[in-house]
Amino acid sequence: MPPTIFDSRHAQMFPVLSQAEIDRMRHFGHSETFAEGDMLLRAGERGHGLVVVLGGEVEVTRRDSAGQPQSIVRHGPGSFMGELAQLSGRPALVDARATQQVEALVISPQGLRAVLVAEADLGETIMRALILRRVALLEVGAGGPVIVAPRGHAGARRLAEFLNRNSHPMLLLDAGEDEANALLERFHVAPGDWPIVLCAGGQVLRNPSEVQLARCIGLVGAIDPDKVYDVAIVGAGPAGLAASVYAGSEGLSAITLDCRAFGGQAGASARIENYLGFPTGITGQALMARAYTQAQKFGVEMAIPDEVASFEPGEEGEPIRLRLASGEVVQACTVVLASGVRYRRLDVPGMADFECASVHYWASAMERTLCAGEEVALVGGGNSAGQAVVYLAAKAKKVWLLVRGPGLEATMSRYLIDRIEGLPNVELLPHTQIVGLEGEGGILEAVRWRRLSGEEGRREMRNLFLFIGADPNSDWLANSGLAMDRQGFVLTGGEGRHPLETSRPGVFAIGDIRAGSVKRVAAAVGEGAQVVAAIHAHLGAERAPKAEVARAV
Repeated sequence: MPPTIFDSRHAQMFPVLSQAEIDRMRHFGHSETFAEGDMLLRAGERGHGLVVVLGGEVEVTRRDSAGQPQSIVRHGPGSFMGELAQLSGRPALVDARATQQVEALVISPQGLRAVLVAEADLGETIMRALILRRVALLEVGAGGPVIVAPRGHAGARRLAEFLNRNSHPMLLLDAGEDEANALLERFHVAPGDWPIVLCAGGQVLRNPSEVQLARCIGLVGAIDPDKVYDVAIVGAGPAGLAASVYAGSEGLSAITLDCRAFGGQAGASARIENYLGFPTGITGQALMARAYTQAQKFGVEMAIPDEVASFEPGEEGEPIRLRLASGEVVQACTVVLASGVRYRRLDVPGMADFECASVHYWASAMERTLCAGEEVALVGGGNSAGQAVVYLAAKAKKVWLLVRGPGLEATMSRYLIDRIEGLPNVELLPHTQIVGLEGEGGILEAVRWRRLSGEEGRREMRNLFLFIGADPNSDWLANSGLAMDRQGFVLTGGEGRHPLETSRPGVFAIGDIRAGSVKRVAAAVGEGAQVVAAIHAHLGAERAPKAEVARAV
């Protein structure tokens, strides 16, 4: 068994600060005393923030599937408590108890963000520890909700994938296991109740939606209806996250919203090998998770998952209003549209029945594990499809690659084509379309396809991957009055406008949703950085006349 991150990077996870480093942090927080036995953190509840132990000892524990405490670490003088949840003030994932009287320096989430920015070297040590601690919790599924359902249940897979995309730990239990039965003895479970979810705070959910689960575990909270942000960013893909990082780092009050998870399509990429600065490649999830954390470091408010239902421009001089599916309203002086695209689906009878459990639009570690030792089919001929093929082939028995065209040369980068050609367990089927799916209860059993020659094929398999392009995610803008092209991409630029500004002043479009954009991660990140300069210019122009009036009065 390979070493866990607890073993391999323990010193970086749990550094001990020097007295000089602690002294540099004192003005960011306040001193507090905890008696022996006091709880400093409870899983599912919001904590104090970062807690630096000055004297005494604190034991940090996680709860196993039976709710029993399992020790993680004991913090003594110079150690600090916290992981990424403390960066944004979200509920804790672990419990912490004073095993003796503790003197501590308590730093609020806002103060912690100030430390990270003001104390670069010290901030790097702290940030690395916070990230590694979250990774360690993800490894063991600690601190997150417990999802219980029959093996292969589509609803459980849906929730597990949602949490995985949001880098939130969870524990998935088969309802037939003894471990799960002990939990289920307390509940009367009807067929429609699966999956059962036990949140860290003790709440029990029956077949929840992703939004219900997110609110239960504190991933998303209430939005202040009276606050007017400098900018609201709709979409947390590479373009939206880049705009978030640059807006936050330049002092703008910003909120970023996404209907499901951070990362967008890039976050679902198995491996990105042509992104500047990563010669050995990096998974899309890892790259986007860094950007997501970086945006929070600069104080950007994250509302994920929170879906924007409509766009209300308002009268001149009034803030723009974004009405959410939850009924809440976000007000902002400017808005950045970065909602990207949505995956295209095959027009095959019964496709929707298999989408939660057997049909996938990305290839993450979870999907690769499901395919280990099995045959899978993948449809698509672009770079995303190629990256997924290479990633899945490392574990799958065989990957059938289906494309409508004559081959891959016109649509895929040469380095990926060469790599695929060198894989013995990948078979390319050109001029081929899927014509049927077989299975029951949402579980795929076989895939049928037809070639241009009329020849038909059928293979037994339980997983199908679709990488067949995407359409603009702009339906929610239907009544906005913004100019769009025939396909629904948002038009920008024009006489007297910034190249990223839409037909409505103060509203900008970046990334894949923008008409004419280059569909590459680096291009999206570049537009995300560029748009912040345009926001500053717009806000300056809007506020200058008001300042002149104030001086005159």
